[in-house]
Amino acid sequence: MRKQTAILLSSVVGVGLVASLAGVAQAEELTIATVNNGDMIIMQKLSTTWEKETGNKLNWVVLEENVLRERVTTDIATKGGQYDILTIGGYEAPIWGKAGWLTAVDDLGDDYDYGDLLDPIKKGLSIDGKLYAVPFYTESSFTLYRKDLFDAAGLTMPEQPTYDQIKEFAAKLTDKSKQQYGICLRGKPGWGENMAFLGTMVNTYGGRWFDMDWKPQLNSEPWKKAVDDYVKLMTDFGPPGATANGFNENQALFSTGHCAMWIDATSAAGRVYDPKQSQVADKIAFSRAPVAETPNGSSWSWSWNLAIPQTSQKAEAAKSFLKWATSKDYVKMVGQSEGWVAVPPGTRKSTYALEEYQKAAPFAQTVLDAIMSADPSRPTKDPVPYTGVQFVAIPEFQTIGTVVGQQIASALAGQQTVDAALDAAQSQVERDMTRAGYIK
Repeated sequence: MRKQTAILLSSVVGVGLVASLAGVAQAEELTIATVNNGDMIIMQKLSTTWEKETGNKLNWVVLEENVLRERVTTDIATKGGQYDILTIGGYEAPIWGKAGWLTAVDDLGDDYDYGDLLDPIKKGLSIDGKLYAVPFYTESSFTLYRKDLFDAAGLTMPEQPTYDQIKEFAAKLTDKSKQQYGICLRGKPGWGENMAFLGTMVNTYGGRWFDMDWKPQLNSEPWKKAVDDYVKLMTDFGPPGATANGFNENQALFSTGHCAMWIDATSAAGRVYDPKQSQVADKIAFSRAPVAETPNGSSWSWSWNLAIPQTSQKAEAAKSFLKWATSKDYVKMVGQSEGWVAVPPGTRKSTYALEEYQKAAPFAQTVLDAIMSADPSRPTKDPVPYTGVQFVAIPEFQTIGTVVGQQIASALAGQQTVDAALDAAQSQVERDMTRAGYIK
């Protein structure tokens, strides 16, 4: 009897062990939400390698930037559980990590080499020493320009132009009969679209979102001057229909030869310098983001990152993908598959040590310097109670930034004056901040 019982128990334990191992090895189907930027399209293309290696499958939800932000924010705040992997920004990661909405990702293994991640980026994605997202690519902002057009007009772009110089250059380089516009800037409303650029413009004009008592400053003189200049630049020297143009639309305009200048994300460099994606790849150069009254906050600090919501039941498989997609080996895979100019920038020190990347990307050191010099703790000339360069690192900013962006887009479209737009924005944000308890 004892022998039979032992055999039975052995059989049960064996079956349980096999079942357990089968569960560990079982392939997972993961849903990933990402933005429709070029780097993420490459990630989607190359992800079949990871699927083959692991047996797992990815369902891709690829969305325009504003739509992505809206959907993943709604899903994670309501614990909807639609996604296993999220593409989120440096704004959301620490806020959502602190709220307990994200799974910590500081356990991807020693071979992941966390020490290779750029320190300011890693710090920005951490709360209380825990990392809540891993950086896929990082960017600051700079000025891209058509060197051939500047040379033909006898103009010289300084290493760091002023906005007064940008206005002069734009006027001289606009020829609307040829669909050649002096400048292209973001006009599409959204806290991460037009306000990403305008936030830096307001900063360098000496403005700020809030004073030390959290009172909004949106109808102050620096805001009025910055937005007046922005609207004049775009109206007189920009493309038609600019309120529909975000990062991707302006990249398309610049790459097809319609913009003499474009002030935007450094991550664009890899695409506009790539002859497979750009008709002007051999005609462009770059300088730092423009300044006005102060250098503080004149170029932004942003990262696109991969994170795992707490609602995902497939965290281990998701971590495997995060590790693969943000590794040193992935950088090399992109270089070998898509060209070294296309590798994801601004995340790993080792990327900038690659001889192939240095040779292919003349902008590499400028981009790295811009990323490392952006200081979210000192984004403005005057003191502020918040951190963040082109955003304010509080949960309410998504709504506030988008409301302000909509008002300014309305002024750009000629539907109201700049003063009226900023007065309306000031009133709305004052109400929002009072309701949220910031203003007593």
